[in-house]
Amino acid sequence: MSGLLYNVKEYVMEKVAEMKKPEATLRDVDLKQVSRECITYDAKVSVSNPYSTPIPICEISYTLKSANREIASGSIRDPGSLKGNESTVLDVEVNVPHNVLLSLARDIGADWDIDYDLGINLVIDLPVLGNVSIPVSGKGEIKLPTFSGLWTK
Repeated sequence: MSGLLYNVKEYVMEKVAEMKKPEATLRDVDLKQVSRECITYDAKVSVSNPYSTPIPICEISYTLKSANREIASGSIRDPGSLKGNESTVLDVEVNVPHNVLLSLARDIGADWDIDYDLGINLVIDLPVLGNVSIPVSGKGEIKLPTFSGLWTK
């Protein structure tokens, strides 16, 4: 009897491992807003849903690093759901306080941009599997606004 249960368990685990899962890619990171408190960047994440039904997103968490230091982190609870059989573009707002930017003066002063490493983790709720994490990461440069550019927008 235990051999039969073992075989059933192995079969189910194999089928679950073969199931298609949603995939995500970081498309772009752009400046969204400058306020007195912080600079807000908008990270666009494209998530493809291979299933015909919508999938709820439980949480989106992010960590933004520059010069091997964490400069921003946060999470967004219950941001909506992924459309069935489609790609959904999620906007993840990343707020970076001004005082953190001052501590990166050496990197910023060289070329007026921030070299970044952004890690995003999407937690979705799949009906059979439960909560599944989809990690997304990307590296690049974020241009900082110039003082003259702040007044022309």
